[in-house]
Amino acid sequence: MTYSDSIDINASPEVVFATIADLPAMGRLSPENTGGQWLGTATGPAIGAKFKGTNSRDREKWSTNARITRYEPPTSFVFEVTFGPFRVAHWGYEIESTLAGCRVVESWKDRRNWLVRRSDKKKGFDRAEYTKESIRTTLERLKTTCEAASAAS
Repeated sequence: MTYSDSIDINASPEVVFATIADLPAMGRLSPENTGGQWLGTATGPAIGAKFKGTNSRDREKWSTNARITRYEPPTSFVFEVTFGPFRVAHWGYEIESTLAGCRVVESWKDRRNWLVRRSDKKKGFDRAEYTKESIRTTLERLKTTCEAASAAS
């Protein structure tokens, strides 16, 4: 399963990229991710840097680990998410300049195995549909946050 969505933002690619790459503050944008912290010697985003992401949905809380696989400010931020030894997802943000600011594309690829997908289905949870709504919410919050920051400066 893969999905992507995009939004136009009236802010510079640099402002938008900095907001996306601020992992500890991602909770202000995402309806599921509540933030993150850098792992090991990492103190910020870079290729190969690892971070722990914290998440919450309904009454459930969990954390995952991720590794940045592409980091090209201010145009590309991509990471792979794992839970223990298991691959969970591939997330990416691509930013391109527009006349009014930039366009952001957020993409997701589900990498969970079929047993996890089947378990979710039995519980009545549709990860793909939830993630589509989550991406849209994240993009809209990103737009609001970055446009407000640009207007204030």
